[in-house]
Amino acid sequence: MRVEVWAPRASRSVEVVVGDRRTALDPGERGSWSAEVEGLGPGGDYGLSLDGGPVRPDPRSRHQPHGVHGPSRVVDPAAFAWSDRDWRGFDLARAVLYELHVGTFSPEGTFDGAIACLDHLVDLGVDAVELMPVAEFPGQRGWGYDGVALWAPHDAYGGPDGLRRLVDACHARGLGVLLDVVYNHVGPVGNYLGEFGPYFDKRHTSHWGPALNLEGPGSDGVRSFVVDNARMWLRDYHVDGLRLDAVHALVDDSAVHLLEQLSTLVRALAAELGRPLWLIGESDLNAPRFVQPPERGGYGLDATWADEWHHALHAALTGERDGYYADFGPLALLAKALRQAWVYDGVWSPHRLRTFGRPPTGLHGSQFVVSAQNHDQIGNRAAGERLGHLVSPEQARTVAELLLTAPFVPLLFQGEEWAASTPFPYFTDHAPELGAAIRDGRAREFAAFGWRPEDVADPQDPATFAGAVLRWDERDRPGHAEMLAWYRELIARRRRTPGLATGPLDDVEVAVDEADGRLKLRRRAAGLDLEVRISPG
Repeated sequence: MRVEVWAPRASRSVEVVVGDRRTALDPGERGSWSAEVEGLGPGGDYGLSLDGGPVRPDPRSRHQPHGVHGPSRVVDPAAFAWSDRDWRGFDLARAVLYELHVGTFSPEGTFDGAIACLDHLVDLGVDAVELMPVAEFPGQRGWGYDGVALWAPHDAYGGPDGLRRLVDACHARGLGVLLDVVYNHVGPVGNYLGEFGPYFDKRHTSHWGPALNLEGPGSDGVRSFVVDNARMWLRDYHVDGLRLDAVHALVDDSAVHLLEQLSTLVRALAAELGRPLWLIGESDLNAPRFVQPPERGGYGLDATWADEWHHALHAALTGERDGYYADFGPLALLAKALRQAWVYDGVWSPHRLRTFGRPPTGLHGSQFVVSAQNHDQIGNRAAGERLGHLVSPEQARTVAELLLTAPFVPLLFQGEEWAASTPFPYFTDHAPELGAAIRDGRAREFAAFGWRPEDVADPQDPATFAGAVLRWDERDRPGHAEMLAWYRELIARRRRTPGLATGPLDDVEVAVDEADGRLKLRRRAAGLDLEVRISPG
């Protein structure tokens, strides 16, 4: 088979290593190397050696069955027998999304284990699942945001064919699939990209480390790495869209921003495949440009996460004011979130100590994804408590009603629909030294929210992970069964009621009584009127 690699930092040679045999690749233009390698085909393991140095995984490895440091395995993307020929995609504007973490969604913690739970999602009435990152990351357990082999589905979850089976099974049940991908950084363990080429720009760093080089010398190869990766997930794994992690951390002053390049690719690929494909960005900038079309100077994403909807609701319900919740609390701010998703739209932010955001003028409700719970907002707590652990069942029912009557795209987090008792704290499986650094770092981070170090769940403790695995047998128990029935009814009502899905931002009217803690909401197009009481506890 032919092996190709972009390795401009190799000065003399690039060799493919198969067992004890080495095959030299031929140099090409702009740092590319390629050659036919005899005896290597699907199922075969290989590595790459630059200038006679240590053997490394292929930066575009499709499978890492021996972990992030081990050899790569050849995968034939055309070998899987798909059964979703008739799948035509889903409409994001009318969808209810369901975020899940493969490792804790089922007792097995695998792609196949998730398949066994899909009928529950069909009965619930959701339209698409959103998988937290599945690219190969260090160890067996983790959230996936420290992935390093960005082309390889995590082997512990079931590898490439396991992911294909899950997507195929979702489509067979009428469920779309969105995949969370991380292009703003790469994890620290098993990250050998910098040995191959100028993948990182040390001028720009973030909470997670150096940013990808999207605009400097050699950035064409890095951008191709990202764009081709997105194409692979959409084409070879049949996923229906990508959720792009922390797009505000992508540093790119190019004439064509990476996000615009991605949106152009996705539109062309959707036309080729004959079904809609979606790009959803996670951004905390409250900037319309992310979802405005390129002809209006935007990047062309289909939607953006709007966490301020969550923050305004959470602060009003719980009374919490630490950290970023300092910017929220009054019902007037919740009313603003219910109308337009973004609260800070060019106004002073006490938490940031500056004017923040821009009005969402001209945007539509379908361009915002909102949630009452998601992996970040649960995992950003010391012990990973869910909202149901913090408020009464009555208040939790109110939250569900506000979410599922909103003019935005609602997203549920796994188990939310039955008030799952399991928390979702941050967990990792790193070597002891790095694990200790992460443990200490999170303790310092949580101090800003008033939590003591001893209150913070130890990410490295296997019990932290085990405690997050959903308990499916509790769905039929008192309290849980009633909540599940409520979510099913709300989703069914959203689907059967004209005008109750996403809509224009001026479709919502909200009035509040701060003193009495009451909120009245009207969806004009649906003729829906709600009156609820919002109070801490």
